[in-house]
Amino acid sequence: MKNKRRDFLKLTGIAGIGIAGNMFKGFAVPTENHLNSNLLVSSINPVDEKDLSIIGLYGPWATALNDNKLPAFSFRRKEWSKLEAWRRAAKRRLIERLAIPDIGGTPNPNVIKQYIYDGLYIEELSWQLPYGRPTEAILLKPLNAKGRLPAILAFHDHGGRKSFSIRKITRTSDYQHPIIEGHQKHLYDGLAWANEIAKRGYVVLVSDAFPFGSRRVMMQDVPEQMREGLNDIDPENSGNIDRYDDWARAHEHIMARSLFSAGTTWPAISFAEDQKALDVLCARADVDANRIGCGGLSLGGMRTVFMGGLDPRIKCAVCVGFMTTWKDLVLSKLHTWATYVPLLPNELNFPEILGLRAPLPALVLNDEDDDLYTPPEMKEAQKILTEVYKKAGAENNFKCSYYPGPHKFDKKMQGEAFDWFDKWLNSAAPKGS
Repeated sequence: MKNKRRDFLKLTGIAGIGIAGNMFKGFAVPTENHLNSNLLVSSINPVDEKDLSIIGLYGPWATALNDNKLPAFSFRRKEWSKLEAWRRAAKRRLIERLAIPDIGGTPNPNVIKQYIYDGLYIEELSWQLPYGRPTEAILLKPLNAKGRLPAILAFHDHGGRKSFSIRKITRTSDYQHPIIEGHQKHLYDGLAWANEIAKRGYVVLVSDAFPFGSRRVMMQDVPEQMREGLNDIDPENSGNIDRYDDWARAHEHIMARSLFSAGTTWPAISFAEDQKALDVLCARADVDANRIGCGGLSLGGMRTVFMGGLDPRIKCAVCVGFMTTWKDLVLSKLHTWATYVPLLPNELNFPEILGLRAPLPALVLNDEDDDLYTPPEMKEAQKILTEVYKKAGAENNFKCSYYPGPHKFDKKMQGEAFDWFDKWLNSAAPKGS
């Protein structure tokens, strides 16, 4: 029974796993047999898998609410003719829908540790927000670098793992936890991509996202009846990690409901905390605050969409493995609660959030066999962003590329991403290094 429950949690909790819901489209249930209607329809008139919806018969109706309509604040609408006026209005509405809380000014980071590894100078940092435990972060930059350097705010992924965070995309010693080693091999061609971009002449900051790593919900902080026998002892034990991450997947639903009840949203908290990390990065004496980019895979791509769309300090954005439309999320795919903003689909389609940065450059990298999205909606998102940038007079500042294979940010994709950062932030960097 426990294994069945774990399988269910993995299916429903991890970002992006689609579930077929409607087996009975178009079948009228006889009125005289209501009690046995499920039995009757289960074997009659099956439908093609591609026509199924994750919310059953309600899917076509729900998607029709906004299908083939331009959202109210879409720059593609004729009434929005001036870029700046549109951006101001659309950003204001997005901020209202997110309900971003005030979490204070620039944090005061503490340097926990300094050392050299992989040809890089590394700092382990932490800072205290007005709530929760301290946020932990890793900063990397080229050894013996002089002056102010361009910088990257590097976002880690979700991957169904809240126990780990910044370690997913960094490497700071010869030893790696076996789970992290497998994670990087599976998603990143065995590379710690934050290290690799730092070597090209960047200051790179990787911080824990809400609620991952140091920002995760600890067992000691929730009522005992919710802990399912878990505790915070021996957090590096692989068995304990697996058990915690199963628990944390199910807890996403609780967290999201609580945040809605508090008058805010999960994406708002995630964005607010990422913005504090950007504040920390911009305040450093070794960073050129006019040359900062951000990027990441999956959850990191989603974080890039909101940060790149809302904060003009991000001069270059690279979204990897998180570009689709709201329609995909209505009909076909489940994603982490960190994605959803109530009512926003009436006003902006998902890719238009990133489009708010136009004419500032943006790169989108997709995987052709990514099962977190459907190919038609990835193509539709590309079309939307192309139209936004063209209307903004900056069509050359947007690019979308597709790579064979499943959900990942492999070496070839990293090469294109790094060259894109170099083009806009660090033209002196050697290409393809």
